[in-house]
Amino acid sequence: MRRHTATALAVALLATGLTPVLLTAPASAAVARHHDDFNGDGHRDLAYRGGNDINRTGGAVTVVYGIAGGGLDTARPQKIHQDSAGVPGAGEEDDMFGESLASADLNKDGYADLVVGNPTEHVGSTEYRGAVTVLWGSQSGLSGGTGLSPVSGAGGHFGRDVATGDFTGDGSPDLAVIGGERTWLYRGPFTKTGGTGSVSRVEAGGSGWYAHGLTAGKVDGDGRTDLVVLGTQYGADDTPYHRIRFLKGSSSGLTTGPYKTFASGPWTAAIGDFDDDGDGDIAVGLPDHDGGRGAVTVWRGTSTGPSGSTTFTQATSGVSGSPEADDNFGYAVSAADANGDGHADLAVGVPQEDVEGNVDQGGVHLFRGGSGGLTGSRSSWIAQTVLGPADAYASFGGSVRLRDLTADGRADLAVGAQDRGIVLRGTSTVPTTAAALPLPEFGGGFPD
Repeated sequence: MRRHTATALAVALLATGLTPVLLTAPASAAVARHHDDFNGDGHRDLAYRGGNDINRTGGAVTVVYGIAGGGLDTARPQKIHQDSAGVPGAGEEDDMFGESLASADLNKDGYADLVVGNPTEHVGSTEYRGAVTVLWGSQSGLSGGTGLSPVSGAGGHFGRDVATGDFTGDGSPDLAVIGGERTWLYRGPFTKTGGTGSVSRVEAGGSGWYAHGLTAGKVDGDGRTDLVVLGTQYGADDTPYHRIRFLKGSSSGLTTGPYKTFASGPWTAAIGDFDDDGDGDIAVGLPDHDGGRGAVTVWRGTSTGPSGSTTFTQATSGVSGSPEADDNFGYAVSAADANGDGHADLAVGVPQEDVEGNVDQGGVHLFRGGSGGLTGSRSSWIAQTVLGPADAYASFGGSVRLRDLTADGRADLAVGAQDRGIVLRGTSTVPTTAAALPLPEFGGGFPD
């Protein structure tokens, strides 16, 4: 999950673009091997919010497809918005189509589907009711879409965040959605006509709870996907408590687990097994910590759920740089194995880091997993200069994503800046800054 902004997106008024030619046989009627392989060719694809253009409003999504031999076909991006053929709705000035993203093979046809949140969508006379659209995967890529109906109580910025996973362990991907500042579980399977399994509200953790973010992953090693909900809970005296809640996947859905309270708001989170003990650890980004200096707290996973934590800042021994007000260390986080050693690693964005007089130049810390989990001594700094000359207000690290796009067993690092994005290929040490791959039509914001 990434930090949300109120900035509406705008992209070029173009019809859906070209997609790569499928080089393999069509996918079989089984869940896609990769949750982000939209055309079923066996290669991961990359979706993100589309770039800005004065000729359209309402937001868009850009999709870059994986190709044989590893990598991405950046020469033929696909652009999808609410004026694309088969996509419900229409682009409007206040819309934020693509503000939240997640993917999974929701209808189990062998092609991954993309879930797109548009939390400021106006529906009829209801302003900012919000909308969630499922863009369907196919042999030729994403094509057409179906709107997800909010149940009673879910209206009001429906789609503020979305997350997918097999929370019930029945083999059908499910979908969690924030709407009305609550979290709703839509059980799979899904159909192109709008059908879903049962829908229920989750996170029964007492009154005064308001959710704003989600991240999904496997924490307790039981094989089911678990969910972490980020939010605020108000006490009887209206005191706000910044918390995350662990919701355990179970055959009956998501069940309430422990919560953790922070002094500042948790804006983003990622789940990865940093110590390779079979249980996923929860890394929580706290960019407002200590006057905006920022922090990341790792809530360690166990077989019974998360327990115990360690906090990292730029003052942690071995971490490059020093904490300064408004650096926003932890603004974006993502977890995966970047060097192929079997331990998940953690990318941490610091988009407002000042570097040698360049205000808000930004950068990314990569913490490598290993025995005992993450440490400052196993961290590396990736500077904004990988994009080109040092630049003030670049906000490099505003979004990050670790996933193996080249099928070599090492996660590649996608990094977003203010108006540009790149992919750095994973190596046996840290992602290489050589031959960085620019991302076309980039507007920021990767899915989890």
